[in-house]
Amino acid sequence: MRLFYALLFLTGTCLHFSGAAQKAASKNIITGADQTEKYIGDLKNKRVAILANPTTIIGKKHLVDSLLKRGINIVKVFGPEHGFRGNASNGANVRDEKDSATGIKIISLYGAKHKPSAEDLADVDIMIFDIQDVGCRFYTYINVLKEVMDACAENNKLLLVLDRPNPNGYLVDGPVLDMRYTSGIGRFPIPIAHGMTIGEFAQMLNGEGWLLNKMKCRIKIIPVANYTHDMPYTLPVKPSPNLNTPQSILLYPSTCLFEGTILNLGRGTYFPFTVLGAPALKDKYSFSFTPVSLAGMSETPLHMNEACYGIDLRKYDVNELRKSKRINLQWMMELYKAYPYKDKFFDRSQSSQIGNIDGLSGDAEFKKQIVAGKSVKEIQNSWEPKLSQYKTMRKKYLLYL
Repeated sequence: MRLFYALLFLTGTCLHFSGAAQKAASKNIITGADQTEKYIGDLKNKRVAILANPTTIIGKKHLVDSLLKRGINIVKVFGPEHGFRGNASNGANVRDEKDSATGIKIISLYGAKHKPSAEDLADVDIMIFDIQDVGCRFYTYINVLKEVMDACAENNKLLLVLDRPNPNGYLVDGPVLDMRYTSGIGRFPIPIAHGMTIGEFAQMLNGEGWLLNKMKCRIKIIPVANYTHDMPYTLPVKPSPNLNTPQSILLYPSTCLFEGTILNLGRGTYFPFTVLGAPALKDKYSFSFTPVSLAGMSETPLHMNEACYGIDLRKYDVNELRKSKRINLQWMMELYKAYPYKDKFFDRSQSSQIGNIDGLSGDAEFKKQIVAGKSVKEIQNSWEPKLSQYKTMRKKYLLYL
């Protein structure tokens, strides 16, 4: 899988996910990166740095390759989680390196260093941020955005944000993070699904004073053309190794919560975030899958080499999520009820994955509510009034309907 993803980057090949309706809806969308004429003038005769990964594309080519071909002076590239080429596993530290194809220096922001230093930016005139996000609080690229904006603000550098659609842009739901549970998977007082693009979130970071010392970062955003938040969007390249299908991306706001349980959510398979199970559920479910070590995806998955029994969501109609505009809580409630060892359900001591249910949900009450057998409506009601207050605040920063 690692070799495949590296080849994907090198060749610029796009992964066109299936689904005629989604493809049709995505057809007329033009990403910020694809509107080269709107920002190429800002880059000429400048020393340019880029925060990039394999989703950083223009058409079928990587942005770095396209800009180099047009004579833009790219002095360095910063790589986030999974690395510049996307071949690092979930949560794995990524080292600095030199790009073998171009010779450009690559500085990792997912390891010992989390933001560009003053030294890193000393020979940079302008920074570009262009990474595909999926609209969830625990998806780490919004954290990287904050660190890059901090660094640009501290060093008076302009940040050019090339915006991309949020495939979960229709969804604004979940408990707003209780800041007592601030961590690498939750740094801002926002719900699980925040309903914003990277460009919109950059405006929120500035506007809400969430940057270091409440600084303001100079930003220029190239908005997506012909896009609204409710519009289905088929990503041309998978956003990370474990979000490898449209199904996984749309299920992610609901199924990633299982990272805080004893269940495997498909890590160690080629269909992560779309299946849920554990060995202890053998007597409850007939469907099963067996996680194995997969380089570039998950080397040490929970319950590795053990048959896990549970729920198969690969054919679940995700339009139901779009209609409800809510995170699905039924799967968590059902599997907790079915699990025979209740005191172990939220125990993550067996897993190498980062995260517990309080940090993932952002709310200490969520676990207690599942254990107590609260209804979906009761749990959703407990998210108010903070969720509605967030929705009102969010409107100030929207670039799209």
